[in-house]
Amino acid sequence: SRPADPSAPPSPYGTLAIAMSEIDDAGLTRLYRALLVPRLVEEKMLRLLRQGRLSKWFSGIGQEAIAVGVVAALDETDIVLPLHRNLGVFTTRGVDLDRLLRQLLGREGGFTAGRDRSFHFGTLDQGIVGMISHLGAMLPVADGLALAGRLRGENRVVAVFSGDGGTSEGDFHEALNFAAVYHVPIVFFIQNNGFAISVPLAKQTAAPALAYKGVGYGIRSEQVDGNDPVAVLAVLGHAVESARAGEGPFLVEAHTYRIEAHTNADDATRYRDDGEVSMWEKRDPITRLENYLVAEEALTDDDIGAARERAEHFAGRVRDALNAEPKVSPLELFEHVYATPTPQLVEQRGWLADELDAEREA
Repeated sequence: SRPADPSAPPSPYGTLAIAMSEIDDAGLTRLYRALLVPRLVEEKMLRLLRQGRLSKWFSGIGQEAIAVGVVAALDETDIVLPLHRNLGVFTTRGVDLDRLLRQLLGREGGFTAGRDRSFHFGTLDQGIVGMISHLGAMLPVADGLALAGRLRGENRVVAVFSGDGGTSEGDFHEALNFAAVYHVPIVFFIQNNGFAISVPLAKQTAAPALAYKGVGYGIRSEQVDGNDPVAVLAVLGHAVESARAGEGPFLVEAHTYRIEAHTNADDATRYRDDGEVSMWEKRDPITRLENYLVAEEALTDDDIGAARERAEHFAGRVRDALNAEPKVSPLELFEHVYATPTPQLVEQRGWLADELDAEREA
């Protein structure tokens, strides 16, 4: 399952690892539709960002096969710990995106208390654990979840994401060692998009591949073309099945690319050239799967239009929810400052409440 040479030109309709998969054309079509949803939602989020409606966005465009493929390989009772760019984890698990995006806007009804604009969301009801910015720090947490599930006799697997930069952190090595020693049912999924913000992989590690780091700890490890949704699903399916069967941890390194900048505050042209981006755009996971299905006559232009229309409708509903102006009370300024408000805050809140009452009566 080694990825194809990224410098090689793509075939006319993109090469997919169909031979690795037992998915029929109907299953591949469902996979295609699942990939479309996060793509179209993200495109709208980027427009809202340019309009000033969002303050920050970590784009995962071009990496949808990873998030969607991981969730598709898991059971509903399994736990997943995603990263910033894994919107497809939430869409494929059927999370209420209105709620998720209210979280990003700091509005009532988000995933956390208060008014924090944050990508650190999760929903335990649907088996998604929110992340923290120090990405490697979630790997030992995932170990704990996997061990707890086994001690309780639960037949579940934990899948945890790491970026290529996360593999340079101490938590990564500690988590792999713990998982191997305690033989826990966990899949470590390295989303290798070539850069830790602006630091290229060659300046992070001398290892011939990040998957070798798993081998060093006695963990079975694979590499996969992260822009091939079929290969991702096939390799992850094997990894999850192995972990669930009690065969211990598994590590998968997916080779992909970050098409957009690190965030909207980043100027990616300072450390990479347009030719590199263009090369990876030709390996777009959605285009590759779409063209394959068309070539196999499993997908027609009408099917493509209908799938995009459904995804567009969903993304449009999310956009409209974001555009709706929230009802905000100035008195909310005093909420979530302290668990127990100080006498000074209580007094100041009273002054503002009196002023607001006077304005309404005027």
